[in-house]
Amino acid sequence: MIDHLDHLVLTSTNETACVDFYCRVLGMQLERFVGGMPPVERLAFKFGNQKINLHIKGREFEPKAHTPVPGALDLCFIASVPLEQVLQRLAAAAWPIIEGPVLRTGATRKIRSVYVRDPDLNLIEISELVPASD
Repeated sequence: MIDHLDHLVLTSTNETACVDFYCRVLGMQLERFVGGMPPVERLAFKFGNQKINLHIKGREFEPKAHTPVPGALDLCFIASVPLEQVLQRLAAAAWPIIEGPVLRTGATRKIRSVYVRDPDLNLIEISELVPASD
């Protein structure tokens, strides 16, 4: 019945820091769009065929999660570049790695991952697919 994830919603306490991390550090594209009732300008981070809609704590859009809280997410992204380039980008941004690279089990096969925290302390795993022969 379900084919794929279209978007998810991230609740942040600091819009500026959140936009900086997802755009400058992770390389996502900032999208501004009008949505909701009444229609208001909203922000999202686009990557591939997905996006992350942004809510700011205390100013969430309806409908929303029952208890939207910053720092409750644990997300894994598959990088579009080799993990070595991810490590270089994180180093250039002076963004601390909390674990990795380590081997993990992904949705379709083994992945090699590094872990960081975003400004709201969500756990962000950035991974590359391990070739089937490894």
